[in-house]
Amino acid sequence: MTGTTEPTDPATGAERRKTARVRWASGAAVALALLFAGAAAVASAREDAPAPRAAGAPAPDSADAGFARDMAVHHQQAVEMSFIVRDRTEDEDVRRLAYDIANTQANQRGMLLGWLDLWGLPKVSGGDDPPMAWMGSGGGHEHGGQHADGDADGVLMAGMASRAELERLARLDGRQAEVFYLQLMTDHHKGGVAMAEACASRCTVPVEQRLARGMVEGQQSELGLMRDMLTERKALPRP
Repeated sequence: MTGTTEPTDPATGAERRKTARVRWASGAAVALALLFAGAAAVASAREDAPAPRAAGAPAPDSADAGFARDMAVHHQQAVEMSFIVRDRTEDEDVRRLAYDIANTQANQRGMLLGWLDLWGLPKVSGGDDPPMAWMGSGGGHEHGGQHADGDADGVLMAGMASRAELERLARLDGRQAEVFYLQLMTDHHKGGVAMAEACASRCTVPVEQRLARGMVEGQQSELGLMRDMLTERKALPRP
């Protein structure tokens, strides 16, 4: 009958929660497949002789190549942190943000590694070409988000979390995990924005410049969202 309010069926709510979990699991499977495919490509690059450099491809020490290599590593950690927090909280807002970051950055990482493949360039930095050298004097260490311990404890680039911080995130639960994830990802995005801005001004491949500008726009938007989410939890980004 019209105007009659149907009682809430507990099974319906359970079904919605189950659907959300299935949706996350499906997206997670896609992101993991891309992540593992990228890792296999990196391993292959280490073991096999590099493919001949494609005609007209950027130089191995160019900003285009350096950004593609470094941002692929940077993105991999963001995906890792997002999968960690997924298992440490039931908060739907944080889980939705983590899913969006993992899905977006896994796809972008696949594009970056694919370009390196097409260009016939190494997917990992060599000893004479350290991370972020393509950014010029000081690299990303002059930008916000870099840890004081530089490259120690697994911190390779601006904004990246240390191994100890990743281990701590994996030990936290609930609100504490949410806050720490948002703080870590805020640092991570700040470092990523600095790198993407550098590529937008230094890279020469138009499609890569467009991707970099899109990263800046997307991650700055997420920085605002994460600031609001921290405020809701009576917390602040880290100094």
